Amino acid sequence: MEDDLALDSVFPEEERPPSPKSTIAVYERDNDIAEDDWRAIKIRLVGSHPLWGHHLWNAARAIASYLDHTRELYRGQLVLELGAGGGLPGLVAAKNGAQHVLLTDYPDGELVANLESNVGENIAPSHRRRVSVLGYIWGRSVEPLIAVLPSGAHGFHLIILSDLLFNHSQHEALLDTCEHCLAPTKGACVLVFYTHHRPHLAHRDMEFFAKARSRGWICDEVVKRSYQAMFAEDGGDESVRSTVHGMALRRS
Repeated sequence: MEDDLALDSVFPEEERPPSPKSTIAVYERDNDIAEDDWRAIKIRLVGSHPLWGHHLWNAARAIASYLDHTRELYRGQLVLELGAGGGLPGLVAAKNGAQHVLLTDYPDGELVANLESNVGENIAPSHRRRVSVLGYIWGRSVEPLIAVLPSGAHGFHLIILSDLLFNHSQHEALLDTCEHCLAPTKGACVLVFYTHHRPHLAHRDMEFFAKARSRGWICDEVVKRSYQAMFAEDGGDESVRSTVHGMALRRS
């Protein structure tokens, strides 16, 4: 692997203690969802991994719930999830009628295989052609992503970023990919959900939106929701560490 693609180069963040072997996490739909065609999604999570794919993050649960309640955003549309981990948000979009969903994460064999396993577990065989899985490094050529689009499409109507902002060194790369992949159509947006897991670095997390606005993006908060903090042993204000914020980014 080239030096500039090494994990510690792309994600130069402090390490956490390793997690157990692969586990299953369950997302259950909110009680106010009337449809009963599906009630839950089982997400297999890889064992300890430097990219934190071994957690089902609060932001993923929050964005999954948001997508469940705002299906008009993506029904019949093309959806891209970056840094998908277990793929929960993208799978919710697929089960709720997206035309096609592309789930991506770092091109690590274990992560990609796990995503494919979750697609097989949660998407009916008759609908699996509407979900693709691909290894992708943020900021690189988007040609492999665009190649998944049906003929005549000019981008994705919805792009999902779930709890990626703690990777401060990758903010520009994420924005580059979003700019090249978002469709130039009315209503197209990027959903960015995040938590300040390290409150003392919250200002670094928020630099993402300052950079986005400087590039011409309009950023509006659409969700603020509290959960149990992911890591009880972490320092800082627990109310900050337990809050998920959801932002919608649109081109001006």
